[in-house]
Amino acid sequence: MRKTTTYSPEVRERAVRMVQEHLNDYPSEWAAIEAIAPKIGCASQTLHGWIRRQQTDAGQRPGPTTDERDRLKALERENRELRKANEIL
Repeated sequence: MRKTTTYSPEVRERAVRMVQEHLNDYPSEWAAIEAIAPKIGCASQTLHGWIRRQQTDAGQRPGPTTDERDRLKALERENRELRKANEIL
């Protein structure tokens, strides 16, 4: 069974910043990620996801930002609750 680890936002930001700062030291972004992820104590894929999310939030990649995704989730939850309430009436 795998252990689920929750990393603080500070750790995530630091890890992303480390990759960005050391990008020129490696032949590719993935090589930088694979070198830095063990130092943080996370999987390379996890760090890769954090970098993609940061790029999306900064407008460097297309897609919904974290705030937009959170808002959409809240609206979907509210919609489900309202449908249930409507069924009762």
